[in-house]
Amino acid sequence: MYAQAPDLRDFYASMLGRVVLRVLKPRLRGLWPDVQGLRLLGVGYATPFLRLFAPEAERVAALMPARQGAVFWSSYDGATAASHGQAAMCEEDAWPIETSSVDRVLVVHGVPGAENLDAVLRESWRVLTGQGRLMLIVPNRAGLWARFDHTPFGQGTPFSMSQIRQHLRDYLFVPENAERALFVPPTSSRLVLAAAPLAEKIGRGFCNAFGGVNIIDAGKQVYAGHLVTNPQRVPALNRRRVIVGSSRAARQSPTSFHPREGK
Repeated sequence: MYAQAPDLRDFYASMLGRVVLRVLKPRLRGLWPDVQGLRLLGVGYATPFLRLFAPEAERVAALMPARQGAVFWSSYDGATAASHGQAAMCEEDAWPIETSSVDRVLVVHGVPGAENLDAVLRESWRVLTGQGRLMLIVPNRAGLWARFDHTPFGQGTPFSMSQIRQHLRDYLFVPENAERALFVPPTSSRLVLAAAPLAEKIGRGFCNAFGGVNIIDAGKQVYAGHLVTNPQRVPALNRRRVIVGSSRAARQSPTSFHPREGK
């Protein structure tokens, strides 16, 4: 079950959500230190993290599943935001993105269950270029955050690191970097949250298996094998529909990535 977009927006505006951003953003930057001139796509509710890369990337856009809903988002600040909507709703298994046209895909709050993960991996492999990379941020099955449903990481199905790695291999991705984060408890206590940086250091050193989220960075495999081996997992690539809502974000077409000239 997807958390709803307005609820996700409110969570990241809260004190706990801001702590999550302070903890996770450096980890994402460490895995993707240079995105200069690249095309980034966020899937699920990745907009709080996409802004980290927007100043460097050639283009940034966000796709939000129809069952989650969408909210207006722009990576631009100030008065220009009203004319640069960069988010749209779509079906989770049919993204309105050109094949092999995206350099990086970041998935956050986009895989509430294993069946959703399959759809996301199929579409990620399709839209990524040959040198493209995929980053997944999913709740950790052994972590504390998966046990509390007052945060988005406590909703849906949590995953173990081994489960994610196997799914990635099934869909021709090569897991290369894996980390865990969010060792601070999901509490509203200011005193506890103030200790989040210390909790991250201790957690990574002594109880890494119990981090709240798994962060996996994987490269696209473009040699040998087939995209899927299970006939039931064959993607329906002929369906590319956008579900249009009434917001400014849905009326625009920010996700029309096209291959660069000369490619």
